[in-house]
Amino acid sequence: MRLPAPRGPITAWLTEVLARPPHAFACPPLRFAEPPLDDEDLQLALFTCYELHYRGFAGVDDRWEWNPSLLGVRETLERRFGDGLAAAVPRPPAVPPAHLCRALTGLATADGPPLAAFLQQNADLEQFREFVVHRSIYHLKEADPHTWAVPRLHGRAKAALVEIQADEYGGGRPERMHSELFRATMRGLDLDDSYGAYLDRVPAVTLAIGNAMSMFGLHRRHRGALLGHLAALETTSSVPNLKYSRGLRRLGGDAAARRFYDEHVQADAVHEQIALHDMCGSFAAAHPSLTGDILYGAACALALDRMFAGYVLNRWRDGATSLREADLAVGCP
Repeated sequence: MRLPAPRGPITAWLTEVLARPPHAFACPPLRFAEPPLDDEDLQLALFTCYELHYRGFAGVDDRWEWNPSLLGVRETLERRFGDGLAAAVPRPPAVPPAHLCRALTGLATADGPPLAAFLQQNADLEQFREFVVHRSIYHLKEADPHTWAVPRLHGRAKAALVEIQADEYGGGRPERMHSELFRATMRGLDLDDSYGAYLDRVPAVTLAIGNAMSMFGLHRRHRGALLGHLAALETTSSVPNLKYSRGLRRLGGDAAARRFYDEHVQADAVHEQIALHDMCGSFAAAHPSLTGDILYGAACALALDRMFAGYVLNRWRDGATSLREADLAVGCP
């Protein structure tokens, strides 16, 4: 994957820095012009820093990953992003560990913009393709951000997370990895299924969804939030994915293109119970002071997804594309 096109002065400067060999530098003052969750420049700069911990970029030296000067920049970006999340997502009150599962379930039952219902019943093919482009930013590396928690857990919580992640990675069969199933969905919609192909086309709200996972995953102090984030995904997955599958079938998608969604309908119904009770419940019992963090991570996941759904639906209702560029005519290379 190449470095993305800059979206403002921060990413323009960052692109110039990363094109050179790793070196120490003094960070210039970073000026933020937009609210954090809407700031294209901020979200892309943070995503770029995080991507160095995943697959990196063509032409960028791998040693940038742990460069102290760059980590200082990332800390500034994270602080701004964290403040934006805190302002947008009320922190749920901490609860006793015995009440955690009920509290998580309560968070997940709140209604949001009906994006899944629209995709099932009303979306045209181009709108469904746009939705898949947005989701490709995470789904092509599905499960990776949450895997950062594995070495930070122990006992039952660790075993539960590994059980969930083993399914996400196909149970040892590469063709069944959820990221590979999503690539089949992209190919079925004549989209480029290469990693990061549409990074330049997705807006800040899409990048913020991935950035929250990476921020929680890369910091041990956020391990509770990361588990809550995963639990929220698992408890709210089955019903929307059923609607996505039905919508894609309505639009002519074959079984191979729908398999990603069908797999999640079945798997996540099981994962929900593992995530709530064995993973989060066990972790909370061992770390009762972190129940608030677990709930906050879940609240962030749910709030960002609702912001995303609202953004996409509002753009479509206005007759506009939800992407930064409208041309999706390029098929698989």
